[in-house]
Amino acid sequence: MKLLTILLASITLCAGSAIPLVPGDNSHYVEGVSRYIWMPNGEGVPQLVDLQAPADELELLNTRNGANNQYWLFTRQNPSNRQILVNGNINSVRNSNYRGNRPTKVVVHGWNNNGNSEMNPLITSAFLAVQDVNVIVVDWRNLANGLYTTAVRGVPDVGRHLGNFLTWLFNNAGGNWNQLHLVGFSLGAHIVGNAGRTVGGRAVRVTGLDPAGPQWGGNSNALNRNSGVYVESIHTDGGLLGIFDPISNADFYPNGGRNPQPGCSISTCSHGRANQLFAASIRYNNFIGRQCSNLNQAQNNNCSGNQLRMGNRDLGKRGSGIFGLRTGNRWPF
Repeated sequence: MKLLTILLASITLCAGSAIPLVPGDNSHYVEGVSRYIWMPNGEGVPQLVDLQAPADELELLNTRNGANNQYWLFTRQNPSNRQILVNGNINSVRNSNYRGNRPTKVVVHGWNNNGNSEMNPLITSAFLAVQDVNVIVVDWRNLANGLYTTAVRGVPDVGRHLGNFLTWLFNNAGGNWNQLHLVGFSLGAHIVGNAGRTVGGRAVRVTGLDPAGPQWGGNSNALNRNSGVYVESIHTDGGLLGIFDPISNADFYPNGGRNPQPGCSISTCSHGRANQLFAASIRYNNFIGRQCSNLNQAQNNNCSGNQLRMGNRDLGKRGSGIFGLRTGNRWPF
């Protein structure tokens, strides 16, 4: 019996350390066991990540932290040409198109992305198409483009710097916490969670787009219900690249919340689908979730309770619970 136990443990260890061969296919992945996982870069191309790679302590201590965040402003006056707002430099704001009486949307990318990654113009253009708002894209590429394990460790600092920047911006150039919507994808979801808690949970709305899963289960720095007045998550690759458990006031599980999403065949595609669904919801407000009695109902698309719309731009949106829905396989889904 003892020999069998050792043999099974050895097989599990080998399976956990095996390098997956098909780019983007995370069907091998077991949370807390697997060493390797595929993650998408800013264009959705799978990159192999070693979840046991030691974090770069020097990088965390020195220059690559939240102090290097860049804040790119887009408005209807400059929908595609960024204006850079500099924390502590009021002239950078006065010389921009920022207006404190507008609602402000903040968009934060994930690992191996930057401010130019496709999710940012997708979501930014959707917001600007339906409302006169300030959209601030946070570029944290210095840290995001290092090791995943280092980026995970740096997320709280990036979030704190973002929260402090927003406090400075609102205090010096105007702004209203009741008109602030924080949106983050993957690691970016945990960044906006930290930013929201830094400002005392005053952001009226926080949206997590498939919040990152690897190394985030039970992590106190993850997005949670204390991050804003109303916190929502959209889960599309739960149990692989995304967290599957409910962590927000309202947690949506389109198409079961797992891979494969309609039109996707691999995990990296399903992970990024959260961005596309959210952008479509801003433009068309076309997704109606039905409340589920439990997570199993959501996973099996078997929910029939009260309705709550997934995503959209509504700052007065409120709701709580687990919600399931079905979508199409191509834009606008």
